[in-house]
Amino acid sequence: MAAPLRIQSDWAQALRKDEGEAWLSCHPPGILDTAIVDRGRNVVSASRDGTARLWDCGRSACLGVLADCGSSINGVAVGAADNSINLGSPEQMPSEREVGTEAKMLLLAREDKKLQCLGLQSRQLVFLFIGSDAFNCCTFLSGFLLLAGTQDGNIYQLDVRSPRAPVQVIHRSGAPVLSLLSVRDGFIASQGDGSCFIVQQDLDYVTELTGADCDPVYKVATWEKQIYTCCRDGLVRRYQLSDL
Repeated sequence: MAAPLRIQSDWAQALRKDEGEAWLSCHPPGILDTAIVDRGRNVVSASRDGTARLWDCGRSACLGVLADCGSSINGVAVGAADNSINLGSPEQMPSEREVGTEAKMLLLAREDKKLQCLGLQSRQLVFLFIGSDAFNCCTFLSGFLLLAGTQDGNIYQLDVRSPRAPVQVIHRSGAPVLSLLSVRDGFIASQGDGSCFIVQQDLDYVTELTGADCDPVYKVATWEKQIYTCCRDGLVRRYQLSDL
């Protein structure tokens, strides 16, 4: 097990920007997740109203609706697609302000138990997978492998080239899977029962991260060789990845 360094943090204070802080406020109603495209000139947002939208950060403007699902989108991920995957072609010429969307996939974790994959530039459906419960989060492991976590504790590993049946389903507890993040040769997952763990070496080796006890770990992030977790107990915890 790996023990954290504790950091007391006010997320609202840390993330607030005086200029342009409300430019996403025109997205109705609440934004549940975001994903950065390429180097960050564009951002994808996922909303409770069931839409995913593409934003131009330079002009603080919406470039268009990528998908309208009719159900809340709880999580979103953007990843580069393997050359073997057909992403379709856009029906209209993309805006000149749309940067880095070509050859990218967009993954949507939906409240209605559906996991949706689109061509980011084409807006065309790649696949639609139905899981055991509401999907809360998702991430890409490679150009064709992905992970998605559900409310009933399942972590689905899917191959975009053959998405009808999962490669495998990981189930450690019935607590909701709240966050997934690709790291090194595996991934980090956090759940609503306070568990947070790293799975490596072909998903056979598991390292538990200590500290959160029973409070939900809402989000996991990495920076260089460090892991950060955001927990309901009000603490942001930092782990040294080189120690794991």
